[in-house]
Amino acid sequence: MSASLLLVAVVAVAVAALCRRYGLSSPLVLVTLGLAAGWIPNMPAPELDPELVLFLILPPLLYSAAQESSYQAIRANWRAIGMLAVGLPLATTFVVGVVAHLTVPNLPLSAALVLGAVVAPPDAVSAQAIGRRLGLPRRVMTLLGGESLLNDATALTAFRIALAAAIGVTTSLGEGLLTFAVAALGGLVVGLVVGIAVSWVRIWLTDPPMETAIGILVPFATYFVAEQLHCSGVIGVVTAGLFLGQRSVRVGYATRLQDEAVRKSIDVILEAFVFFLIGLQMPFIIEGVEGESWVQVGIDAAAVLTATILIRFIWIYPAAYLPRLFVRRIREREPFPPPSSVFIVSWAGMRGVVSLAAAFGIPLMTEADEPFPARAEILLLTFVVVVGTLLIQGTTLPWVARALGVTGDERAQDRLAYAAAQDRAAREAEQRLEEIAAGLADDDPRRMQVVLMHKWITSQRNVAWEELGRGPEAIGESPTAAGSRIRTELLHLQRKVFIEERNAGRIDDEVLRVALRRLDFAEGQDDRDA
Repeated sequence: MSASLLLVAVVAVAVAALCRRYGLSSPLVLVTLGLAAGWIPNMPAPELDPELVLFLILPPLLYSAAQESSYQAIRANWRAIGMLAVGLPLATTFVVGVVAHLTVPNLPLSAALVLGAVVAPPDAVSAQAIGRRLGLPRRVMTLLGGESLLNDATALTAFRIALAAAIGVTTSLGEGLLTFAVAALGGLVVGLVVGIAVSWVRIWLTDPPMETAIGILVPFATYFVAEQLHCSGVIGVVTAGLFLGQRSVRVGYATRLQDEAVRKSIDVILEAFVFFLIGLQMPFIIEGVEGESWVQVGIDAAAVLTATILIRFIWIYPAAYLPRLFVRRIREREPFPPPSSVFIVSWAGMRGVVSLAAAFGIPLMTEADEPFPARAEILLLTFVVVVGTLLIQGTTLPWVARALGVTGDERAQDRLAYAAAQDRAAREAEQRLEEIAAGLADDDPRRMQVVLMHKWITSQRNVAWEELGRGPEAIGESPTAAGSRIRTELLHLQRKVFIEERNAGRIDDEVLRVALRRLDFAEGQDDRDA
């Protein structure tokens, strides 16, 4: 199993690298490739292990998404995110469960509600991955990101309650609501405690490699502790990620650079692994339903997939407009969203590996030692919903966004805000330089450093304001851009000389590493995309 998982990871990362190199959607390519590879004879495809997903894959992805999220943006949109992350999964659980109960032969309502809870949460990975490529508006990405951070907790709690009822463990509505409240509140407390403790330890250490190492372990430890306390591990990880993301301004620059680089590398590996693994599950699921009427299976799958897609529209449109229509305070605080953006949020409901992990976690037997009703059919229907939404909605989302003209228009505003803030920062820095210069004698050689710092600050201000105007394709290369290009060229030249000195045996490798590190940081200052 370990060798096959390693093979899946290597192939997935290689395919993802090619997709990124040629501008393709790696989630969709990986799922499709996995579907095809699953039928290759003697293909060592591993069966999805729910524990692998819920304890090793989901926590770091949620943690990374939470750290990159904006607490202020989530707080400003808490009502809409709550409707998506709490209300919509519960509505999906009920509607899909009823549709499956009425459509799938011999599927009791309790087991059908298990299926509804399994397919309720949209995927935290796919919507964000595709949305970033499309450049969707920031508020749309905030809603999708906030939803994906919290809806897993709602759906997994509903899944546990429905599963308990289906296997014969008595659970009343009151007990279910209490379970949900305790899980949510407990996860919040665990996440805050972990976040506060880790924040203090990282600031106290002032050791970038160790700080980053601790950060890698945070999501796993938080999820494990929360689950051991019968709380929501998802909410715990999200809370810790949001808290530490806000506190990241207090750590050193080296820690922030390392954290971002390591986090993005881990995300790339896990996302590629997840999507490829989804496609590889088809043979395992087909084996479980052999002997069934494929006509009936097709009808069941079409009904469940359609219900899963439609309930999102039926819920989101009223949730977007009715509160604003009937509550004046909401209407004054939140303007009516354009219908095109509401449609995009409704259409971006792709399901992912969490749904499959929950489905594979359904036990084979009930408490009465009877086979779990229609378990194989539930697995197949879940797989159809996951792959169907990824391929149908995922492939058409770019076209729909372009057709409706839904693209991010915040870049100009961001450049203006950055330029204004940079201007204020430059004025503060210049004032401090004047104070320093006032304490230096006219012949003090340190005055030259003050002059150089003045030029550097002026360059920073010029870069910010130059970006507000027309691009270089219209006005040509700006003086600041030319200076940056020349500086980079000189840095490359110096790097070449240091390498030649090492190759000639005049300096040691340790000296070369120190020199390259200094040159790399200097070049990073000139790289606006770094």
